[in-house]
Amino acid sequence: MTPSAFIDNGDTPLVLLGGTLCNARLWLPLIERLNVSAVTCLTVANAASAQAFCRQLLKVLPSRFLLAGFSLGAIVALQLAADAPERLAGLALLSVNPLADNPENAAVRRAAVQAAGAQGHGAWLSSTLWSKYVAPANLGNRTLHDTLCLMAQETDGATFAGQTEIAISRSDNRDALSALSCPTLILNGEHDVICTPQHHQLAAASAPGATWITLKSAGHFFVLEAADRAAAPLRQWIMESLKCE
Repeated sequence: MTPSAFIDNGDTPLVLLGGTLCNARLWLPLIERLNVSAVTCLTVANAASAQAFCRQLLKVLPSRFLLAGFSLGAIVALQLAADAPERLAGLALLSVNPLADNPENAAVRRAAVQAAGAQGHGAWLSSTLWSKYVAPANLGNRTLHDTLCLMAQETDGATFAGQTEIAISRSDNRDALSALSCPTLILNGEHDVICTPQHHQLAAASAPGATWITLKSAGHFFVLEAADRAAAPLRQWIMESLKCE
């Protein structure tokens, strides 16, 4: 890997919001490739709604920052765009579903939390979600599999339950996305069956000024599957956002 040029974003830090059953391990390959001076990885936790978590964030984050959210983190990022658009220097949505959840999903989601607690989060993810998380070509990638299972195992039951409630209660914030004036990037994997290309098309249609890029041969977890290819548009988005400050 050839090192990328250093980006000094000390006055406008990059905030990374992870997804369900994720922690900072999700971002490590990408952070190495982004080569920025100020970055913070946050786990979505200690809240039962996106609105509540955003209130926590806004109390501790600086007045302006770059925000990138992955999956559940992208749902929270959209809520923050609705609640405090003036705080965002740039928004990146990675593997996003911008729609409110179907009420019929609530019981299934809560049952999954119980099953995962009984089986162990890592074992449960391996048996139920692994095949949906990555592109077909990456199903044999044992290192990737083990990283996802380890993050799940490192997530406690209360955090998983809270993340699930955020997913259940999320709002459709496409109107906020339409009104956003900062540089916006939408990234997805071609083979994502969770946050599908159609979901990203809906997000892009709500943000006509956004850049939308689909990464080939990658799935929901393209952040880990294709870190090199994900880093390039993210670096471009960071530099564009900083120029607008």
